Amino acid sequence: MTSIFNTTVEAIGGEADTFAAQGMYILFGAGAPPELADFCYTIQLVPTTADIVVGQKLVINGAEFPITAVGDVVRKNLDGLGHITINFDGAAEAALDGTLHVSGTAPELKVGSTISIEA
Repeated sequence: MTSIFNTTVEAIGGEADTFAAQGMYILFGAGAPPELADFCYTIQLVPTTADIVVGQKLVINGAEFPITAVGDVVRKNLDGLGHITINFDGAAEAALDGTLHVSGTAPELKVGSTISIEA
């Protein structure tokens, strides 16, 4: 497999677990707006190296989750802001332009957790 995105969780907002409990992570690079920062997992801002498409895998701390849908601005937002929502609902169509949908149960994220996308 080829890694097209690889980052690390640097901080966790005080309310991030609220969305995680619903099977969603909100990722944001450093500099999230204050009204969003409490709900985000802050990640290192690292550019992608290729398009993100259905059939690739999201990998969190070595656990693989098949990508089932990709919003229209996921790559642009990751590259520019480090900001996307990851939804563990297995949807076949992206609900929002900045959402990446995967199959599986959301694992716990901690500071130092690794997140990658593999082609």
